[in-house]
Amino acid sequence: MQSYHSIGAYYIHISYELLSAHQNPGSQVFRESSAWPGSVEAESIEIENREGQKVRLKNKVAIITGAASGLGAATAKMFGEQGAKVIVTDRDADEGTAVAEEIVAAGGEALFLKLDVTSEDDWANAVAKIVSAYGTIDILVNNAGVSGSHPDKLNTDTWDVQMEVCARGPFLGMRVVIPIMQKAGIGSIVNVSSVSGLVGLPWIHMGYNAAKGAVRMATKAAAVHYTSEGIRTNSVHPGMMPAMKTAMLSGDPEARKERIARVPIQRVARCEEVAYAILFLASDEASYISGVELPVDGGWTCQ
Repeated sequence: MQSYHSIGAYYIHISYELLSAHQNPGSQVFRESSAWPGSVEAESIEIENREGQKVRLKNKVAIITGAASGLGAATAKMFGEQGAKVIVTDRDADEGTAVAEEIVAAGGEALFLKLDVTSEDDWANAVAKIVSAYGTIDILVNNAGVSGSHPDKLNTDTWDVQMEVCARGPFLGMRVVIPIMQKAGIGSIVNVSSVSGLVGLPWIHMGYNAAKGAVRMATKAAAVHYTSEGIRTNSVHPGMMPAMKTAMLSGDPEARKERIARVPIQRVARCEEVAYAILFLASDEASYISGVELPVDGGWTCQ
């Protein structure tokens, strides 16, 4: 039986290695070690600085929806830095192309495809082009969405748009990508939901809550259905973020000040902070994680 002393030594060893890796970018975090005798050693993971080899998503083919701006653009750029072959998709061709060009200019690999996530034909055409170019799809990030605030909280058009874009859109993406991942026997899907998929908020239209809640449960259902086939599905739930282009009530500066004061961390999230959560769940570092909901909300949902 392993003693507490040895277990403590193991964690001290790992902490030392993490510190060494931080001080010396490019070193291995986990090395072969006998600090925990009889344990199964994890494969070594190399962490490199920006000038070193990009390994976290090396050669992974990744689709990111809604990637022309905001969180989607930040995620696409981060994936490019980490060695992925990034397919930037959005309805905005000009800004989406600019994001792809920025990734390439930084030494990454990317292309832009125009995609309306509510269109089955667009999804089918996009996936066909990607498979033709790369042979497979390793990662799907369903990020595209529209703002959830509307002055008329009982507006039926807003309900319909929310369900079409924020709920049906991710489903259509999974519907066409999962068969590709099944053939490969591996894949990672990250669905971007919201804290509004976990709790009700007084300034948010019910349609947004319902759509983001649907994403949360569809994620768990997909995990139950397909994890045994090597396809992991997880959801990320951002809290307050920089205002979206489509923001109405949620974009009002005075109202935002009041809401930020209610966030324990006392500020909005930076897009990169949420993108790091998406990166982790998409990567092989999360290989034993499927069906989770990960809030990135500054402590909002702890209250």
